[in-house]
Amino acid sequence: MNQKEPANRLSSQWIDLAAEKLGGKVLFATDDFFAEKENLIKPGRGIFIPDKYTENGKWMDGWESRRKRTPGHDWAVLELATPGVIKGFDIDTNHFTGNHPSNASVAAAWIDGAADNSSAYWEQVDWKELLAKDNAALNPGSQHLYDIDNDQPFTHVRLNIFPDGGVARFRVYGYVSKDWESVASAEVLDLASAVNGARAIDCNDMYFSDMSNLLNPGRGVNMGDGWETKRNRTPNNVDWVVIKLATPGTVQKVLVDTCHFKGNYPDSCALDYCHAPNDDLSSATWRPLMEQQKLQADHEHYFESEVQEHEAITHVRLKIYPDGGISRLRLFGCKC
Repeated sequence: MNQKEPANRLSSQWIDLAAEKLGGKVLFATDDFFAEKENLIKPGRGIFIPDKYTENGKWMDGWESRRKRTPGHDWAVLELATPGVIKGFDIDTNHFTGNHPSNASVAAAWIDGAADNSSAYWEQVDWKELLAKDNAALNPGSQHLYDIDNDQPFTHVRLNIFPDGGVARFRVYGYVSKDWESVASAEVLDLASAVNGARAIDCNDMYFSDMSNLLNPGRGVNMGDGWETKRNRTPNNVDWVVIKLATPGTVQKVLVDTCHFKGNYPDSCALDYCHAPNDDLSSATWRPLMEQQKLQADHEHYFESEVQEHEAITHVRLKIYPDGGISRLRLFGCKC
């Protein structure tokens, strides 16, 4: 399993629409005197360093406001990496044990264009409450998972804490809302991009780092920002991961990036594909999309002529021989 961040029932089903690594942003906070608001969307659950202090007090890996001595409560506004339908939240108070908020609530809004990033602007936004204060009592040092009954897309969320205190991480789980009708049939885009709506749905191993990292924007920042399996001593072993494409399509070019993987990259890789009505692939018929290809350390591998003729694809299976790490997978093609 992923050693960086424990899996939970929400992260296994949805993507974190607010994740910094996908392009999410924390735009505003009423107060972040002790710890910066930007920490809310960083990877992991946050760390604790006992003897680390700043000029304002104890250093904390999260968002922490000062003790409120006036009426009201603190809040922060986040811009999602992409418009999405919100299905759940994780409000994590990890390491905040005597300074966590007693309650929280979350609201969301759809905002077109640039926002005036001021308290007055955010106060007048027509926010829709998705999680009420009475339903979100917070415990110290804990993950708090909330399922949300919602089918409406949003671009921004507002996290309210009552009355003040610290939250280590805030996850906004859901799925990407993309207007595929506006995408021309000849337009080439990355069908395996998380920002476009692709998801890693299954794999046989992700001991060192999570399969979902394969679909993140940009190149990996380190080995932890990729998919890496454990060393396997079984003869002829094959590790694999299944990707659901952002939309059914055809693939023209493949990029397999082993960025940062130097002594632990796979010897080779291959791709299979299928077309399925849903994510139950138990009876799916897999066909070769790309036969086995040699890989190099810390290198971007482009494959175009190697891509075989195929029909519409909904899912792709990346196979690596015998084990190791891949930073990114790109599948450039067109919708069907």
